Formats: sequence, C-alpha cells, structure tokens
Amino acid sequence: MSESARKDTSEQAEFRQHCQDWLAANHPGEPPVRLSLSPLEIMTTDQLNYLQAWQKAAYDAGLVGCDYPVEVGGGGRNDCQRVANEEMIRARTPYFPNVIGLGMAAPTVFHHGQEALKQRLLPRLFSGEDIWCQGFSEPGAGSDLASVQTFAEKKGDKWVINGHKVWTSLAHFAEWMILLLRTDKSHKYDGLSYFVVPIKSALGKGVTVRPLIKITGETGFNEVIFEDLEIDDSYRLDELGKGWQVAMTTLLHERGAGELVTPRAGGLKSKSTHATNTANLIELARNTARGDKTAADDAMIRDRIMQSVIREWGLAQNQRRSRVPALLDHPMRLALQNKLLASEISQEIASLALDVEGAAASLYLGDDNAPAGGQWPMAYMNSYGMTIAAGTSEVQRNILGERVLNMPKSK
Repeated sequence: MSESARKDTSEQAEFRQHCQDWLAANHPGEPPVRLSLSPLEIMTTDQLNYLQAWQKAAYDAGLVGCDYPVEVGGGGRNDCQRVANEEMIRARTPYFPNVIGLGMAAPTVFHHGQEALKQRLLPRLFSGEDIWCQGFSEPGAGSDLASVQTFAEKKGDKWVINGHKVWTSLAHFAEWMILLLRTDKSHKYDGLSYFVVPIKSALGKGVTVRPLIKITGETGFNEVIFEDLEIDDSYRLDELGKGWQVAMTTLLHERGAGELVTPRAGGLKSKSTHATNTANLIELARNTARGDKTAADDAMIRDRIMQSVIREWGLAQNQRRSRVPALLDHPMRLALQNKLLASEISQEIASLALDVEGAAASLYLGDDNAPAGGQWPMAYMNSYGMTIAAGTSEVQRNILGERVLNMPKSK
C-alpha cells in the first residue's frame, strides 16, 4: 500500500479502489499514433481523436473533475482528484489533451463565471469534447502581462474585439479561449477584463489562427488575430475591470498554487515518446557505448546524473510537502518553487542527455540511428519553452523574493 493510500479517508479509499479497478479493465494500451512529449504540442487530428476518446472515457468513469460540484458536471467528491491523478499516473496512462481547459479554464470559469455559463461550459471541458486555449501573451506583452493591448469596445449589447495574441497553444483545435483584454485604455490594471470566447465557430468571421513553427518542427503554438469579433456580454467573467484579479486565479492554478486540483494523467511508456526524467537518462547512459564501456561508467557523467537525481528527489519531496497544510508557511512558496525547479531540472536532464549522446545528439526524430528515437534533442529544445511558460524563471524568482521573502522590488 502506498503512503498516500494509508492516509486516505474512507471516501478516498473507496474511490481509489474504483480507480484501480476501472484502470485495470480500461487502460487504452499502446497508442496507435506517435504522441508528442506534451499535450501542448498535439499537431494532428489522429493524435487529438485518440486522446479525446481517452479523456472522455476517464470522465465518464468519474476520474476527471471529481472535486467539482455535480451541478457543473463534476463528481461532487471531497479531495478525490488527487487520488485519481495518483492512480492514473501509477497505471501509466496517456496524458489528457485538454490541459489548458482542465488546469486553467475550469477553475477560472468555476470561480468567476455565472452559474448558467458554468453549467454550459464545464461538462464538455471535463470530458475533453471542447478543447480550450489561453489568450494572454501578445507581441508586446509577455512577462508584463498587464500591458496587453487587445481591446474590446462596447457597441450596444455586444463587445467588439480587435487585437493579436501569440504563443497560443492548441488554438488550432480549440473551441474556446480564455481571453484577457483591455476594456479601458486609461488604466493599466483596472482597465483589464476577462472573457471566454468561442473561437472555432468564429474562424473566418473575426478570428484567424496561424501556426508558429518551432525549431523542433512542432506547431503546437499559434498566433490568434481578432478583427471586429462580436461577442455577448454573457461571456464576460466577473465584473468589468476585474480582469487582472480573474487572471490571478488562472495563473495560480497554472503554477500549481490554486485550491482546485488539476486532473492529470500520464506516464505512458510508449515506443513513441518518453518522459524527461533521470530514470530515462540513466537508461540512456547505460545503453550508450564509450569505447569498451558505457557512458554510465564515466565518473563525471555519473556525478552529474547523481546531482540531477538528488534535485529530482528534492522536488518530489517538495511536492509531497505541498499537500500538508501544516508545512505551508506561505501559500505560494512551494507551488512557485516547484514550477521553477521542475522546468529547470528538466532542462538540466535534457542537456546532460545530449552530452551523453555526444555527436549522435545531432540525429533527430525519424532517423533510425538516433539514440532513443531522437527524443532527447527535442526534449532539450522544448525545455526552454517550459522555463518561459507561466512566467519566466526570472519572474518566478522575483515573485518568490518579493511576495514570499518580503524583499524589496528590483529596479
């Protein structure tokens, strides 16, 4: 029995058994298509259809949205999403495709949306039938999010939106977008408002989605252009001018500091993809020849791997601490630390993997001679995006310094 299971309430213990039984009978097995390393990089309809079917099955079985009220499509349970996540990851399932919907849109709509909007949007979000994307970053507003210039003007009972969003993951498949924009140009923060926008139905009618091709060849990112898009005021979340406060709900959950646990699955061992972790790094080192020995026999490589193992285990212990209220001296400290460390540790592991591969690290996906199928070069290139997403590492350190350690703001 796992440590988590030993601490279960009676409701959690019963639910954990349900999760285990259902996953044993319904594990989707080896995917019929190559999956991307991240749900944010889903590029083909075959990938999406497979993953949507998996999320829908998990939702129908009660493993997604467990802690949300029944009235909005949830399971009405008490602190059971964590249990479902543990069992899905232990069973090595595929990840969920609607990662932005589950992790950012759902808690934001739940906390700030009108009741009718919650009941309309959340069930199809949980099931994965409606994919969501996030409209925050702009060409001139990334880390300084409050500088967004996408503007909505009130005309009668409609809002007319014009502007430009970038780095919009999954916009090429999304039905809906959570959108931070400006409704008043005279105030930086109080001039912001927050909407949910049906973008797929508006393609060619005020919305244009264009792919952004990364150095990896992937096209999960997009730019989204709004040209005189009309939407109803009923799509606004919270009060006019409260967009910054609503956005903080989104960002807290994106960084893992929100009160609602995000449904998570993953860990699938597949020929097509692997995780960026020290277990796979050690396997690579053991299988990489260095003369008549292996890279794992190199003392310097072994030392660097052990440093990464220590950091990875330290991060795991931090994540365990974050589930114990008595150990939280500040509500944001561990969550912000974990986001910062997780992204930088992944980059460190991927970088070391390229050193292990040596010249073979120049071989990429599709090359039969590429070690580990060419996954490590892609993981390394993608790791830089993770140190930028949800606030750069520098932004995370500033927040920790200012809000947790009470240090003066940097000039």
